[in-house]
Amino acid sequence: MNLVEISPGDFDVELDIRYASDNNFTGAPVYGRAACFLNEEAAELLAEAIRLAAAQGYRLRLFDGFRPTEAVQKLWDHTPNPDYLAPPSSGSPHARGAAIDLTLLDEQGQELDMGTGFDDMTVLSHHGVTDISAEAQKNRAILLGIMTAAGWDFYRNEWWHYQLFRPRRYPTLSDQAAGTRMMDPEEFQS
Repeated sequence: MNLVEISPGDFDVELDIRYASDNNFTGAPVYGRAACFLNEEAAELLAEAIRLAAAQGYRLRLFDGFRPTEAVQKLWDHTPNPDYLAPPSSGSPHARGAAIDLTLLDEQGQELDMGTGFDDMTVLSHHGVTDISAEAQKNRAILLGIMTAAGWDFYRNEWWHYQLFRPRRYPTLSDQAAGTRMMDPEEFQS
């Protein structure tokens, strides 16, 4: 399976790859470098989402895409919560290059209020909650509309997570198998 690198030069997106920084729920970098990859089908659907967002005056900020199996294990070891993370044994859609985590930016490049931050592992992150502002509910609905119109499925517990329908038809990949060089090779040597 080929992965496509999602770069601002080739896709009109902004990257904020959270797992390459300490600005994530673990408090430490998980990836050795900030990069975003998707499988070919997902990259095509992302291009459609970018087009639909632009038609409404929005851009997309990407937090994560392909997540090597080593990173899936590391996140699970830190916080083994199946409501918000796929157990390594089941194979995350991210490890298949079939999922994207993202938000919307307005015309000034500011993130829209979504009611919670990325990776907020609480009920307030779920689609359809009404315990957040009306503006945040509207913004989530706009993102949901753009992504589903572009052909993505959503995960009900995370307003930021979208994935392909039937992602399991793609294999999970390690960093080495994918050739992405996202992980620190010293850290995962056995």
